[in-house]
Amino acid sequence: MWYFLIRQSSVAYEQYQALQRTAALTEIELFNDPYENWYVVSVEKEQYTAFVDQLDREGIRYDLRSDRPLRDELLDLMR
Repeated sequence: MWYFLIRQSSVAYEQYQALQRTAALTEIELFNDPYENWYVVSVEKEQYTAFVDQLDREGIRYDLRSDRPLRDELLDLMR
């Protein structure tokens, strides 16, 4: 399983819906101000290439992990 970390503010709602149709699971990590919310999108290994192509075509920036990040790790990305 691959975990794509995407800032909520960088994705339009229509793009998010398209990602949900492709992903195995989509979660939202909510944070209070001044931090941003994150989408944690889980993708099966077999769908990895197609999903990366979709993100690249849409111009969506992401961070990639092989393990599901902890909430503290997401906070560290924003500090």
